[in-house]
Amino acid sequence: MSAPSDSEKDSRPRCVLLVACRDQPGIVAALSSLVYDGGGNIVDLQQHTDPVDGAFFQRIEFELDGFRLDRDELRHRLAPVIERFEMACQVRYTDQAARIAILASREPHCLHDLLTRWRSGELPADVRVVISNHPDHAGVATRFDVDYRHCPVTPETRGEQERLVSSLLADADVDLVVLARYMQILSADFVSAWPGRIINIHHSFLPAFQGARPYHQAHGRGVKLIGVTAHYVTADLDEGPIIDQDVTRVSHRDDVEALRRRGRDLEVIVLARAVRAHLEHRVLIHGNRTVVFDG
Repeated sequence: MSAPSDSEKDSRPRCVLLVACRDQPGIVAALSSLVYDGGGNIVDLQQHTDPVDGAFFQRIEFELDGFRLDRDELRHRLAPVIERFEMACQVRYTDQAARIAILASREPHCLHDLLTRWRSGELPADVRVVISNHPDHAGVATRFDVDYRHCPVTPETRGEQERLVSSLLADADVDLVVLARYMQILSADFVSAWPGRIINIHHSFLPAFQGARPYHQAHGRGVKLIGVTAHYVTADLDEGPIIDQDVTRVSHRDDVEALRRRGRDLEVIVLARAVRAHLEHRVLIHGNRTVVFDG
């Protein structure tokens, strides 16, 4: 029998443990021993200790081929370890693709990019629905064979529209909401229903140049760098934990439209990186910060 190819190896199911607790001796040994005793092979192990507050974070990924514990038994064996170290522990499996909804407004670049990466196999997800407050992207969704829902909104119908969006997300049994340049402010009630499960791309390098017309603000200040920020959404507008950021150099030769164009290029890259990190179970939220393990 020939050895499995790299693609076959990558498709084999794996388990990911994401751990956060107070730093203390024995955590790594306890978790590694549990995997070893079950016959698992650890293929990736990363950890980080925050020297300021003494918090410990770890990501362990191991193969399920040859692992003798079923998924219920693994949780049972983890329980005393979790209790002993008073840890928060997420158990994720690579063969359980997250169900995603993408929300967009008029600008198409982030939506197109995410759908293309998804269809090419770059994003391990199940895109269930695209929702927009404009009808513009129905053809795009059709080409990618994704359900499209147009939910128009006015200042007077904002609450009703948001309830409709919530209903559509529930019907699609969604795990993650991605705001692909969705230009509507979400209510605190909506956000509270999705803690750590809404990702937004912000067209500036937060916390600078918040609010409307960021590229006009940047141009007016003669900036030499522009950037974008992908973050989890919280009730505090544009203040959620940051997942990814990037910048590019600009000069006095760049007018507002040039800044927009350069910004759009960054937006698709940074949003895709942030979504992929979430889907690959590489992000831990710690207060208003994140620990993002290497991919």
